[in-house]
Amino acid sequence: MRRNAKVDANHAVIVAALRQVGASVQDLAKVGQGCPDILVGYRGQNYLMEIKTNKGKATLPQIAWHTFWQGQVVVVRDVDEALHVIGALR
Repeated sequence: MRRNAKVDANHAVIVAALRQVGASVQDLAKVGQGCPDILVGYRGQNYLMEIKTNKGKATLPQIAWHTFWQGQVVVVRDVDEALHVIGALR
């Protein structure tokens, strides 16, 4: 486990917005090795989200993780995208 995980500047605001609409959020940023930044639970569904800034690009470990993961994972860049993914914003 990485001790000083780097998170994108919009990480905290996205997590706060998800929690504000009633979602459960587990921060996974310290896991590292390409694992997505957060696990979100909302209305009985789970969502894996990689948080990036508008200009942020995936690292090689993230690309590998997303390629080999057989479930869903999405990249979100702002609050609206994150809320749209879980269906809290149409």
